[in-house]
Amino acid sequence: MAAPTGLTAVTEGAAGAGLTSHEAAERLRIDGPNLIPEGERPTVLGRLLGVAGEPMVLLLLAASGIYVALGDRTEAAILVGSVLLVVTITLVQEGRTERALENLRSLSSPRAQVFRDGAVVTLPARELVQGDVIRVAEGDRVPADAVLRSGTVVLVDESLLTGESVPVSKIPAPRAAGDVGAENSVFAGTLVVSGRSTAEIVATGARSRMGRIGTSLGAVSVDRTALQEETNGLVRKIAVLAVGLCALLFVVTGRVSRDWVQAALSSVTLAMAILPEEFPVVLTVFLALGAFRIAKSRVLTRKVAAIEALGTVEVLCADKTGTLTENRMAVRRLVVDGEALEVSDGSGTLPEAVHELVEMAILASPRDPFDPMERAFQELGARTLGGTEHLHPRWKPAHEYPLSPELLAVTHVWRTGERAALLAATKGAPEAIFDLCHLEPDVASRWRDVATRLAEGGLRVLGVARSAEHLAVAPEIAHDIPFRMVGLVGLEDPLRPGVADAVRACARAGVRVLVITGDHASTGRAIAERAGITVRDVATGAELESLAGGALASRLETVDVVARAVPEDKLRILRALRADGLVSAMTGDGVNDAPALRAADVGIAMGKRGTDVAREAASLVLSDDDFGSIVVAIRAGRRIHDNLRKAFSYLIAVHVPIALMSLLPALLGWPALLGPVHVAFLELVIDPTCSVVFEMEPAEPDVMDRPPRPRTARLVSRRLVATSLLRGAAAALALAVVLVVAHRSGRPVGEQRALAFVSVVAGNLALLWASRSDRGILHSGARNRSAWLVTGAATLSLFAFLAIPALRGAFRFAAPAPKDVLASAALTLALVFATELERAVRRPAVQKSVNPT
Repeated sequence: MAAPTGLTAVTEGAAGAGLTSHEAAERLRIDGPNLIPEGERPTVLGRLLGVAGEPMVLLLLAASGIYVALGDRTEAAILVGSVLLVVTITLVQEGRTERALENLRSLSSPRAQVFRDGAVVTLPARELVQGDVIRVAEGDRVPADAVLRSGTVVLVDESLLTGESVPVSKIPAPRAAGDVGAENSVFAGTLVVSGRSTAEIVATGARSRMGRIGTSLGAVSVDRTALQEETNGLVRKIAVLAVGLCALLFVVTGRVSRDWVQAALSSVTLAMAILPEEFPVVLTVFLALGAFRIAKSRVLTRKVAAIEALGTVEVLCADKTGTLTENRMAVRRLVVDGEALEVSDGSGTLPEAVHELVEMAILASPRDPFDPMERAFQELGARTLGGTEHLHPRWKPAHEYPLSPELLAVTHVWRTGERAALLAATKGAPEAIFDLCHLEPDVASRWRDVATRLAEGGLRVLGVARSAEHLAVAPEIAHDIPFRMVGLVGLEDPLRPGVADAVRACARAGVRVLVITGDHASTGRAIAERAGITVRDVATGAELESLAGGALASRLETVDVVARAVPEDKLRILRALRADGLVSAMTGDGVNDAPALRAADVGIAMGKRGTDVAREAASLVLSDDDFGSIVVAIRAGRRIHDNLRKAFSYLIAVHVPIALMSLLPALLGWPALLGPVHVAFLELVIDPTCSVVFEMEPAEPDVMDRPPRPRTARLVSRRLVATSLLRGAAAALALAVVLVVAHRSGRPVGEQRALAFVSVVAGNLALLWASRSDRGILHSGARNRSAWLVTGAATLSLFAFLAIPALRGAFRFAAPAPKDVLASAALTLALVFATELERAVRRPAVQKSVNPT
């Protein structure tokens, strides 16, 4: 059943000092890590069989079978060797991807606060063992089966196990209380909705209730993304074209030559030349390794689709506290009866006049707070009120009235020990405290003026009040308590280092930063301006709540700070931005932030202060809660998208001359020049080029100086296809010239084949360098060492095939004259580079016509 509005607390006491590190290590050795059993991962044999079913491998095996039928065992052996190389490369790529995903899983492992060696430490959940004492609080995923030992009543969402959506109350049971039952047990994977407690772990891993069920909670999304759908669609279209051309070639060449075996071989070769089997491999490698690279920058990618969306983000909705600021609060001003006192970190004993204000601020907080603001009150009290009657370690919590959209204040009721009398202390937004105290309008106006001046100085301002008299019982709602105004507190949260630079980077990248804060409007404006945001207008959550549809979207167009916001406001803001056609990212950390994080194009949860449910709902998790890391992620996402486009452009272009070398001789009735072994060698150059060279390509210099790409922009656009085909056509034209000249000059077939192959390899390398930069081949530069390694390896291999008799024979080459080799390569390089030079000259004119300013 649901708990009442005021959550009853039981006596808080130590749940024991927990285990020692030595005891925990021994139990971990015996019981194993606290991990839920996962489904079986593919074995080496399973992965090998999967690779063996790839189209390219099947085509190579088919070609080797044809050569066996023709009696050419040497050629068949070479192709089988090629199969082994292709399989090895594919397995290595899959291994890299799997390792990257495994590292992501380990990085995303839940963490828990554990009592070890008498102190509280934060450890990965996998290191927990039976007997550990942990803390659980609102928003946490329970890391293992445990029994609550001390703290408040806890509400737990057990729907993951039971399917029942109503939270279940759990009451702590001290060790001496007797039997352990469902009423005091919490289970791995369930969600703490409210309350906080210490708990003793009784079962981990496979021994937990979830472990026995065998449920696996995957950390990395494997859903098919829009980019994967686009890639698969492109592959299907090209595959259909390839099958049609191969069938046509088989029929034409078979009827002309009457050699149906050779016709089949030519068709297989053409299929290998056209089939774009690299596209899915490249996409998988790029996204997996890209996510791992972002993780090295302290940004964990939980959903691969976020990498696609990062480059399209137009509005970044950012929390102020903990994201723009350090989330390290310190009390700086105390105001009572219109008198303000400045407080510094070194302040000693405070004047008696402000003792009650500090006392009530502490009592309006939990006994063992997590919130930085509440910790600031505790630290100030310990430093300045020690030895006075204003600290009450023996008072017991009785009731709590939590923060709500209707009342932006938190009230704690304490049992004082005096004839069971109760005292209530409350803190919150000044307007809410004025309302609770029922202040006269003129009195409220004076306090409001003071709060405004504090907020304009960038301080977070809270009102503090206490019950005007002792209570016999706690009423149903806080409004029924007679409160007396005590004063105002101004707290400072310093701006994080580097935030101003990150905001400027967002502005250059066309990303608008919208600050959302629960603070006063003046405080939000002051912090935003200190961060370098040009604040045009400030709106409040209450103001936005009165707007709907187009009116809300229109209002947000000029708003840069939303103040006095509650988590529900974030979801409304997101929906309005999306309705306005904008792509948004949203930061959040609380349980109530989860709907907004899930609804955002890119939900960003805080790793340190964020709740488990927020992290699970988000696309990205910032392990350091740093706003600058978001900018790093946007930059990395744009770089990954750029490099994917470059790789796909290269793949489209490079298949054009290869297909021509296979198709042209057959259509003209010339002897076949390109065989499966040649295509296999070219694939051994193409695959690492895509998976290594383009994946390692540094970001373009202007990657953060251009606006976000449109939401509807496709990775493989018509312009990219046209540019790629133009480059490929230049290489194909050079190849055609080489073929015609070599054939008409009466050169032997082996020499024709060698010169044509030189042209294809040279074209391959030229297309590699031409595709490496969006600004053209002149800007590729020497930044990517792997490009030089691939170029050198391909060139040396080509010379080896031409110079070494055994290799020359395996490829059916005849040794051409060195000048002919150089002429063939030079012509191809010249035509491809000429195309790039023409584009470099034409690009400024095109840009000027598009952007006359």
